[in-house]
Amino acid sequence: MDVDTRLLRYFAAVAAEGNLTRAAEQLFVSQPALSKQIKQLECQLGVRLFTRSRTGMTLTAAGHALASTTPAVLEGWDQALRETKAAACRVARVLRVGFMSSAANEATQQIIAAFADCRPDWRVDMRQAAGSDPSAGLASGDVDAALLRLPFPGQDDARIEVLFTEPRWAVLPATHPLAARDQIRFRDLWDEPFVAASEETGWWRDYWLATSERQGHPVRIGYVTDQPDAWLTAIANGYGIALAPESAARYYARPGITYRPVTGVSPSQVGVAWPPANDTDPVVADFVRCCLDHKLPGSPR
Repeated sequence: MDVDTRLLRYFAAVAAEGNLTRAAEQLFVSQPALSKQIKQLECQLGVRLFTRSRTGMTLTAAGHALASTTPAVLEGWDQALRETKAAACRVARVLRVGFMSSAANEATQQIIAAFADCRPDWRVDMRQAAGSDPSAGLASGDVDAALLRLPFPGQDDARIEVLFTEPRWAVLPATHPLAARDQIRFRDLWDEPFVAASEETGWWRDYWLATSERQGHPVRIGYVTDQPDAWLTAIANGYGIALAPESAARYYARPGITYRPVTGVSPSQVGVAWPPANDTDPVVADFVRCCLDHKLPGSPR
């Protein structure tokens, strides 16, 4: 019987946490979606893996048996994938760099040019990720390094160098009544509908909705998308507003869209990240050094 490794990862997280809510946060998925996947795994295996109660999820005897071997299975599979993909790229002399659209910045071209000078026989393959993968392929081993907006799921398991910090701004339809203000209080946006990422993105979505900075005030969702173009179009069409990094005003200027500074909401950071397995990789080390040498003007060094 073949079982999707994604289901095994979900099972391992619930087994370790003993709680669907905490496991869902760790996995960057919604609790209902996680519960559905656990039931699907139980159906495929034909056994009950958990006893469910108000206090949490308790492993059955069958669940204990699976939990004892799952980590090794997943670790072995992940290692095999990483080594296979990395080997192919090393032969082709390609460095795979993932990025979120909001993490690519004015210094990115300078970084790549500096890397080309350092490694003229190598090429950087920039791989843009959708909003549904805030690690930009780092968690899955699809990239060697990544330019990421912090925080991102799984960052505790990665090496990170912060490149710069910038405020979060409001993104509004140009016709919005608040668009004429020079500066907007975040409190004045609490009742506005927001264009958001899907629920499956968990606390990443919550971060860009600034749910923890609303003093318990509920969030209104006007539109859901993980694609930058659809996100901008939804705002321009008046389906909602959003928070974005200040640099988005330069990178994603568009007719019908207005960016305004916001007070009362914490800033965001961009960093270069890589897996610990690449600590001794001289090519990755050169790329990280190029990132650190070409931060935006005024950013901390």
